Amino acid sequence: MSRHIKKTAVIGSGVMGASIAAHLTNAGIPVLLLDIVPKEKEAGGASASVATAEKKRARNHLADTAVKKLLKQKPAPLASKKNVDLIETGNVEDDLHRLKEVDWIIEVIVENLEAKKELFAKIDRVRKEGSIVSSNTSGISIKAMAEERSGDFKAHFLGTHFFNPPRYLKLLEVIPLEETKQEVVEFVRSFAEQSLGKGVVEAKDTPNFIANRIGTYGLLVTVHEMLRGGYSVGEVDSVTGTLIGRPKSATFRTLDVVGLDTFLHVAKNVHDVATGDEQRMFDPPGFMQEMANKGWIGAKAGQGFFQKKDGVIYELNPETMEYQERKKLKAPSIEKTKTLTSKNQKIQTVVFANDRAGELLWNIISPVLLYTAEKTYEIANDVLAVDEAMRWGFGWSMGPYELWDALGFRQTVEKMKKENRSIPSWVEDLYNNGKEGFYEDGQFLHEGQYTPIRQHEKYLSLHHLVKTNTVLKNTGASLIDVGDDVALLKFTSPNNSIGLDVIQMINKSIVEVEKNFKGLVIGNESKNFCVGANLMMMLMEAQDDNFFELDLVVKQFQQATANIRYANVPVVTAPFQMTLGGGAEISLPAASIQASHETYMGLVEVGVGLIPGGGGNKELYLRNIERFGETPAQLQKAVRETFETIATAKVSTSAAEARENGFMNHRDGIVMNDLFVNEEAKQKVISLYNSGYKAPVKKKIPVTGEAGYATLMLGAEMMKWGGYASEHDLKIAKKLAFVLSGGRLKEGTLVDEQYLLDLEREAFLSLIGEPKSQQRMQYMLTKGKPLRN
Repeated sequence: MSRHIKKTAVIGSGVMGASIAAHLTNAGIPVLLLDIVPKEKEAGGASASVATAEKKRARNHLADTAVKKLLKQKPAPLASKKNVDLIETGNVEDDLHRLKEVDWIIEVIVENLEAKKELFAKIDRVRKEGSIVSSNTSGISIKAMAEERSGDFKAHFLGTHFFNPPRYLKLLEVIPLEETKQEVVEFVRSFAEQSLGKGVVEAKDTPNFIANRIGTYGLLVTVHEMLRGGYSVGEVDSVTGTLIGRPKSATFRTLDVVGLDTFLHVAKNVHDVATGDEQRMFDPPGFMQEMANKGWIGAKAGQGFFQKKDGVIYELNPETMEYQERKKLKAPSIEKTKTLTSKNQKIQTVVFANDRAGELLWNIISPVLLYTAEKTYEIANDVLAVDEAMRWGFGWSMGPYELWDALGFRQTVEKMKKENRSIPSWVEDLYNNGKEGFYEDGQFLHEGQYTPIRQHEKYLSLHHLVKTNTVLKNTGASLIDVGDDVALLKFTSPNNSIGLDVIQMINKSIVEVEKNFKGLVIGNESKNFCVGANLMMMLMEAQDDNFFELDLVVKQFQQATANIRYANVPVVTAPFQMTLGGGAEISLPAASIQASHETYMGLVEVGVGLIPGGGGNKELYLRNIERFGETPAQLQKAVRETFETIATAKVSTSAAEARENGFMNHRDGIVMNDLFVNEEAKQKVISLYNSGYKAPVKKKIPVTGEAGYATLMLGAEMMKWGGYASEHDLKIAKKLAFVLSGGRLKEGTLVDEQYLLDLEREAFLSLIGEPKSQQRMQYMLTKGKPLRN
């Protein structure tokens, strides 16, 4: 049957339930959010005992309050505050019958089996036949919840374990019953991947499923080893983060973010059903329970393993239960990794080192590898599912088996054997059969054979295409043939920053594409789409007074963005994550932007004492004219919006907000799954080409002139008078206002694009010569944050 999710219901409006509801609205899905009827004191003092229209607000108090909190939470669960209009609230006494209206019911109530069973009995009586029902439990048996339910209920029931926060963490574990229809499992997978942007892993119905089972074990191993080896909290965190491919929050900062109360609950799920050594491992050390008893449960309580006082971060001493100065672990192997560029070499160097860092890391990594191997086929279907779960759920850059391969499979097993560690028989068989690892040439080991890694049809992987299909290349970028007569330009410079090499490749690529392809995608698979221009290069040139060279570079960048706009074939950008400064300037003139849902776009040059220099001022102004219109009043609004966006370095917190800020419009699309942006951009190129794409015609641009300049400067002066802007901020604002208003012209004058570009370039070059701008640039390069001088 053909399925669609037109409306959903979430039952339970706590932090997790409300956040799941919020993310459903991010996908444009209406949500009915229900909770219990509160006691009188929980309903703001109003009586909620009678289901009358007058008392409805009191009876919906919990869900209503949860929705209000969504608007204030950080990080924001909502991609746009407007999405809150898609949430309708209610309560389970008055509104349960309305579950007939929805296609998917998600239960997110208290983690108590009997409470869940009681709720599902009620749902079973009112849901429409064929509707999907799921539980967001983090560890309660899916089978036990559904054992007394109807056949149709069981056929459409499964666990859907979202990770918190649902908008930002990619993992969704799907846990079907034996009775769950396979088409329901496949539909939920497809819907979650495409509409919710999730990475879906099928898990077995075991305590804590996959990611929490492995992750919790790994965290407890680390705590036990810290105590055994006499390491401090800070020392452990200094080596269990990015050094070994884990998030910057490492071990204990992660626990502070998650909340110790939550962690202890998850650990108890396994402890209560495990036996022997496993049960002992899942019994947290006493000091952690003492922390919980004191309320030291992490960031939400203001203290946990770390505490911040007067801007200084202190670490907890587990022996004294007092906070002390934070330490970092120092060892020769850590220093040696600083000279290495290979990720695998760094990990091997420190893990196999004969020093305190090596001892700690080997003693926390090797047990996790062995435990993972022991439990894999109990909790998952294959090794790939385990690795995906840990990457998507815990933010590891490598899953356990990928890490095992990075360390060297055979070398690692041999070290384990020397230490008489118990190695699972299937891993022993791999070793004895001469295998070199769990992965090989895009395949993973499954049931003794290498099997191709699953790739979604909408995932355009560039990794292998770079090796075989590169058309043009220089130090900063590569042009790749991605099939179907479409080319993709991939930046390869550090942080995908824009220098002269990248600019040259943009221009060369457009010439090549106009001759031999249907169109061009500008995209990549890095951490961020583009963080802007090569700031170091610009600062060095400015400090050496090489303004002729700078002028040349800026002219070429302006020409490159103009070439993107006026190419005879469609150029589509595929931005994601940070798309700042020059990254935004490359995107704005494109025939279409196909942006990942998590795209943080902004023209942020004022933060380093400059204004956009690659045509960004003009391009954002053009988009705002298109957005508001061309009457005198509308032009004033367009220039004011453009000025405020650039002058305040406003950055969107999502692609939806980028649309609200004028960076994106009706020609642009939002792609929920970041893995799909390149393919969606490619398909957009093909669609535009097949519909007879024509380059836009160059037109004169109306400007607001001196009248508009005066209006903008009045606002800037008021900011300074109010203490919100420095003298140098005001100088930058004057330059920006002059460019956007078109200079000393009459209101409504029509100018060509080159006129505005010349004004922009002149302002950019004058500002980069300013000592205070250079101070800002230097500060950003050394501190990674803006200087207000």
